[in-house]
Amino acid sequence: MADLSIVFAGIKAPNPFWLASAPPTDKAYNVVRAFEAGWGGVVWKTLGEDPPPVNVSSRYSAHYGKNREVIGFNNIELITDRSLEINLREITQVKKDWPDRAVIVSLMLPCVEQSWKDILPLVEATGADGIELNFGCPHGMPERGMGAAVGQVPEYVEMVTRWCKRYSRLPVIVKLTPNITDIRLPARAAHAGGADAVSLINTINSITAVDLDRMIARPIVGGASTHGGYCGPAVKPIALNMVAEIARDPQTAGLPISGIGGIGNWRDAAEFLALGAGSVQVCTAAMLHGFRIVEEMKDGLSRWMDGKGYATIAAFAGKALAHTTDWKYLDMNYQVIAAIDQSLCIACGKCHIACEDTSHQSIAQLIADDGSRRYEVISQECVGCNLCEITCPVAGCISMVVQQTGKPYMNWTQDRRNPQASG
Repeated sequence: MADLSIVFAGIKAPNPFWLASAPPTDKAYNVVRAFEAGWGGVVWKTLGEDPPPVNVSSRYSAHYGKNREVIGFNNIELITDRSLEINLREITQVKKDWPDRAVIVSLMLPCVEQSWKDILPLVEATGADGIELNFGCPHGMPERGMGAAVGQVPEYVEMVTRWCKRYSRLPVIVKLTPNITDIRLPARAAHAGGADAVSLINTINSITAVDLDRMIARPIVGGASTHGGYCGPAVKPIALNMVAEIARDPQTAGLPISGIGGIGNWRDAAEFLALGAGSVQVCTAAMLHGFRIVEEMKDGLSRWMDGKGYATIAAFAGKALAHTTDWKYLDMNYQVIAAIDQSLCIACGKCHIACEDTSHQSIAQLIADDGSRRYEVISQECVGCNLCEITCPVAGCISMVVQQTGKPYMNWTQDRRNPQASG
């Protein structure tokens, strides 16, 4: 079997699957259950100064698919509402009992140097493996000058990171907010401040639903609501892009990345790892399905690695980055055309309708004398947009076939019609 063990920013773990800082890691009871199920590490729910904040009720809402599948999850919960003393005591005991697992402590404090100087030795004394600076929480805490209010200002990110490197020997992981125009800027700031790694993404500002009877957004607290942090499967594409942006940025080259956002199975994790992550963090999937989902994650990733000949995580980590570039460098002469496998086609017509109404009218509907229908691609009209393949309900029925155009590689920077073209 493939070796799933990792060393992330100097932190050892038996596998790359960690629980993110969130309700599932708020107390020793949950964390112990997670370790018993096989998780490689946890990021303890964010600690702050005493007295802890007061959470509200209710706290969660969801964005559902047609069959009530949760595709997006929203929360307005704050950092831990348990005392610092209780959390530190439990962290100490858990790390003592589970020395082979990664235990990272998430922290959020005001931008006051003394506050960080005071808490860091207490965290270090627990035996924890590292700290994660929560610069991402988008609700409640920014109103107090913390969370995303810090993560959106690169100068603050660098400043606090420097404090933590000054007053602690533990590896410092900086958790980034996605609620920003260019994710590379705070990542560069963290790197400049001496961060050992970054983690992303934190949750996205959102309102998931509105109760149209009461005319209040969800979740409802008394007679009001507010925006919360969005996570779950729906945010995965955003997270993958932001991870890749940092991983291929020359100014943060080599900075370890812990990937977060919509990871629910081994394939999701493999995609994050392939785009440059060195570990992955999971929250929503565990909250919806329980801790034992890690068994399938580990087994699936191990089997896939065996099938591909990857002996270790490092063997494929970042392997997709070489094929990830800016749009301007894509080959404008590359062409694919749709092809329909008639033996698999169920003649539902979805490809024809989608192409006829919203694309390039390149799929013909042929009706025989007996009323049966057949769909064929009009190759000279097809631009290879993939819409028909996406709408087709039968896997493998429609494929995109590469065409031999005889034209050399040419990107936008080389196109003579582009006034900015060189050469």
